[in-house]
Amino acid sequence: MFLNSIIADPERVSRLIDIAQSSLQPLLKGAILYTIPLTLITFVCGLILAVLTALARISSVKPLQIIARIYVSAIRGTPLLVQLFIIFYGLPTIGVVIDPFPSAVIGFSLNVGAYASEIIRAAILSIPKGQWEAGYSIGMSYPQTLKRIILPQASRVSLPPLSNTFISLVKDTSLAAMILVTEMFRRAQEIAATNYEFLLLYLEVALIYWVICFILSIIQGRLEKRMDRFVS
Repeated sequence: MFLNSIIADPERVSRLIDIAQSSLQPLLKGAILYTIPLTLITFVCGLILAVLTALARISSVKPLQIIARIYVSAIRGTPLLVQLFIIFYGLPTIGVVIDPFPSAVIGFSLNVGAYASEIIRAAILSIPKGQWEAGYSIGMSYPQTLKRIILPQASRVSLPPLSNTFISLVKDTSLAAMILVTEMFRRAQEIAATNYEFLLLYLEVALIYWVICFILSIIQGRLEKRMDRFVS
């Protein structure tokens, strides 16, 4: 019924086409200037935090283990949107004011760090203990063995799940619209508020997200095949 009513109204069709065409550039601009940079910055920061957290989890130092466990449990046990609201809307009540984009970077980085740390920890633990012993037997220290032997192997194991995390992060950045970051979804909301074509704008932004994730999925597949070359 809905599609039939649109098709039967040539003026409405023409209007929808014009809106879709005129909104494409602002949406792509939001993706290029905010969505993609936010994803890249957040993933790099989150990955660094994840490695440190994973090493703390497998460390023999109890205080580090406890701090890492509490951090991972707190982040995994609370919604991402709530975390963003605490950082952007909650902290100002105690005098800590952070701009929208840095707030999004902090929130997403903490979230990625917690989830990715479990991936990296599992990857490290999947490496046979004999690899550690081999490093120690030739005089390597713990950091040297970790850097030269364990992490290169763990990176291959963790590549598929980390790639999935990255692709999910692209979609999760849409939540940054809730804290006033003018990324792609926020642009769609602003445009839809002026012409009231919410369905059209949201379908258009969904299509752009899908195209980005589809391209990333292709890159992921090629990376996995490349890494498989090093598997005996």
